[in-house]
Amino acid sequence: MENDNDKKIAVTVMSKADAFTQAGKTAVLQNIHGTLQFLQRFPPFNQMENAHLAFLVEQCQLRFYAPGESILKPSGGPVEHFYIVKQGRVIGERPDSAETTFEITTGECFPLAALLGERATRTEHKAAEDTFCLQLNKPAFIKLFALSSPFRDFALRGVSSLLDQVNQQVQQKAVETLGTQYSLNTRLGELAMRHPVTCGPQTPLREAVTLMHEQQVGSIVIVDEHKAPLGIFTLRDLRQVVADGTSDFTQAIDGHMTHGPFFLSPDHSAFDAAIAMTERHIAHVCLVKDQRLCGVVSERDLFSLQRVDLVHLARTIRNAPKVENLVAIRGEIGQLVERMLAHGASSTQITHIITLLNDHTVCRVIELTLADKGDPGVPFSWLCFGSEGRREQTLYTDQDNGILFEAKDAAEAAEIRARLLPLAQQINQSLAQCGFTLCKGNIMAGNPELCLSWAEWARRFAAFIREATPENLLGSTIYFDLRVVWGDEQGCEQLRQGILDQVADNPLFQRMLAENALRQRPPVGRFREFVLTRKGAEKATLDLKVQGLTPFVDGARLLALAHDVHAINTLERLRQLVVKEVIEPLDGAAYEEAYHFIQQTRMQQHQLQTRENLPYSNRVDPDSLNHLDRRILRESLRQAQRLQSSLTLRYQL
Repeated sequence: MENDNDKKIAVTVMSKADAFTQAGKTAVLQNIHGTLQFLQRFPPFNQMENAHLAFLVEQCQLRFYAPGESILKPSGGPVEHFYIVKQGRVIGERPDSAETTFEITTGECFPLAALLGERATRTEHKAAEDTFCLQLNKPAFIKLFALSSPFRDFALRGVSSLLDQVNQQVQQKAVETLGTQYSLNTRLGELAMRHPVTCGPQTPLREAVTLMHEQQVGSIVIVDEHKAPLGIFTLRDLRQVVADGTSDFTQAIDGHMTHGPFFLSPDHSAFDAAIAMTERHIAHVCLVKDQRLCGVVSERDLFSLQRVDLVHLARTIRNAPKVENLVAIRGEIGQLVERMLAHGASSTQITHIITLLNDHTVCRVIELTLADKGDPGVPFSWLCFGSEGRREQTLYTDQDNGILFEAKDAAEAAEIRARLLPLAQQINQSLAQCGFTLCKGNIMAGNPELCLSWAEWARRFAAFIREATPENLLGSTIYFDLRVVWGDEQGCEQLRQGILDQVADNPLFQRMLAENALRQRPPVGRFREFVLTRKGAEKATLDLKVQGLTPFVDGARLLALAHDVHAINTLERLRQLVVKEVIEPLDGAAYEEAYHFIQQTRMQQHQLQTRENLPYSNRVDPDSLNHLDRRILRESLRQAQRLQSSLTLRYQL
């Protein structure tokens, strides 16, 4: 039997054990609570339900890695764990290179693509310093993937879902200040609330106009027996009828309607309608579904979205009586862009609009100059290059333009050039008045070397490809992104096709273009989040255009030229390269989102500089960004690194 002392010792031991157990439970609970709080600071965990986040924390183990220690290797077989960096920094290195391809810091996770693909990672992941990671085994990852929509969305879409969060925040702020009606992405089907007013092609003109008056509409759509639109008659057409002196209003309306009216589907956006109205100089867009008319959206309908600014602004530009009027009007473009940025418009939408309005301005300047100086008596096309050629202009832009004309020989080309140059130089000066800065490199139509016949342009471009000097390589990155702003487009199309044919047959030129595309390295490095540079006493910054956008622009151009892709716009090039299976779909989507975010950040910076009356600059201090924006910027720059790495492998550089 136990004596009393033994019992006392046993009770004491049990009490201490209980105390240790209780302390352990408290420590565990505190640790779980601390980890929950930590994760709730970072996307996508800050959007997950508490129960799902608790499951994640309960299933995690905390692992420590010393500097240089390998966490994952390509030779390790299919990945079995999901990692979240709690403290420290993880770098990625390719097996064939010691160069850092990415950095992963606090709150970020890896390796999603390998886990979802049930494969080994293609990059070795190493601790860059003392690093703690939360480690989740694959079965728990799969369960969490099934349970949590925000987590699943992030795992599948990566940086895209982060961008969604940014856009939602911006749009929410806009809703708080200006209400819910204002949206670039409102479906046209939601705008066209009433049934369209229609009639048949043989309806008398008087009857159709009476119907428009009774229904208080500015248009009537002429349809066939299946309700397919044949034409449209608007108040503008009615004014033309009156101006022509038509007195017989019993005539059939099909003799006065606009045939083949432009149409979109109800699922298109208000942005699509506004762009169509601006480009085509129309005030109405038909909505067609299953080849049947189902609605009409007018310029008036866009008032509710305050989108009329764009359509009205374009019309005002095209009808400006003098260059001085254009100078005054151009200031309104900045205000329009600021409103669009404030309401979450994408950088692609905004650059499209800026380019569109810039094109209208250029066309009007040319028309006013011709009216002032007189017709030179020879047809010509006004070319644009660089960002204007790619339709990627921001408010901060200079002139990159030239002239294309036809001539049967060198003598005739010289004679035509002498006639066109004074005109071109006047146009360049007028555009400078309108805010298009004169090009410091003299890449302007008023330069005799850029006012050329078709044959002269063709010889120049062929020399670029045949003789790949540094000057010619630089020239190809500017001039090969060309399009017509004013005049006939056929000659330019032939030049572009010639470029594609010659580049496809010249692997040496492609390789040199690839080397050129690797000159501007994205500013993310091994030992810091960002690699920053400074001038004098200024704070260290990075260049969003040169270091962020240029790698995508140059990479997409190279691959497009090498694979017969006719698109000029960088994002369109990337999409067509995916279709041609030159780029994998997931990579293409990641590149597109990264390009979009860098451009968006750049444009927001320009707007801030405008408001503060500062000169435009593409340089940004990452510390001026919030945590989410800084994280997406770093991820976007990593995608630029990945694109450059793929070019290095493709061209064995």
